[in-house]
Amino acid sequence: MILLDQNEISFPDPRQFDSESGVIAIGGDLSPERLLFAYQLGIFPWFNPGEEILWWCPDPRFVLFPKDLKVSKSMRKILRDETFTFTENKCFRQVLEECAGIFRKDQDGTWLSEGLVNSLEKLHEMKIAKSIEVWQNNELVGGFYGIQIGKIFCGESMFSKVSNASKAGFINFIQNQGENLELIDCQAHSDHLESLGAKMISKTEYLKILKNNSYES
Repeated sequence: MILLDQNEISFPDPRQFDSESGVIAIGGDLSPERLLFAYQLGIFPWFNPGEEILWWCPDPRFVLFPKDLKVSKSMRKILRDETFTFTENKCFRQVLEECAGIFRKDQDGTWLSEGLVNSLEKLHEMKIAKSIEVWQNNELVGGFYGIQIGKIFCGESMFSKVSNASKAGFINFIQNQGENLELIDCQAHSDHLESLGAKMISKTEYLKILKNNSYES
C-alpha cells in the first residue's frame, strides 16, 4: 500500500499489487481531477467517515456484461406494467443524498463525505458522473449513480425506498444503453447484483477492458 502525496495526482500501477484486500493506496485528496484519474486506472475510493482515504482495485472484480443481464418473470411484468418511470440526471444531488442516508448492514455511517459529494457534482457538470432516478407517483423512490469511462459505467451506490425500485432502474438503464455500454463495474459482490447476472472476473481482465475505453466528452 502506497502513501499518496496530496500535492501530486498520481497512483501506483494497480497491476503490481496482489493484496487480497484490494487496497493499493492511502491518503491524497478527493479532487475531481484525482477521482477521474483514479477511475481511468481502475481505482476507486472507499473509506469510513473520519478515516484516511483508501483507494481500491480489488482482484477479482465484480462486473456485469449487458449480454449476461438476467430479468426475472416478475421484473419483466413490473417493467411491462410501467410500475415505475425513469429519468437520467434529473436530480443528481438528491440521489447522492439518498444513497448517503440509506442504512447498510455492517457499515458505520456513510463514506459519501461532503468533499466527495462536491467533487462528484463537478464531475457531473462535466458529464462524467451520472444519476439514474426511479419514480412512482411523482415521488423519487429509487436510483443510483456512477462514473462513466468510455463504455464502462462504474456503479457507485444505489438506494431503494420501495421494493424493486433500484432493480427496475438498473435493468432499464442497461436495456436502454445499447452499444454505448460494454460493462458495468459493480466493484464489490452483492447477492442483489449477482441475481441480475453480475460475476467475478480477474483484475487483469478488467484492466484490459478498461484500457480500451476512454472518456469521450
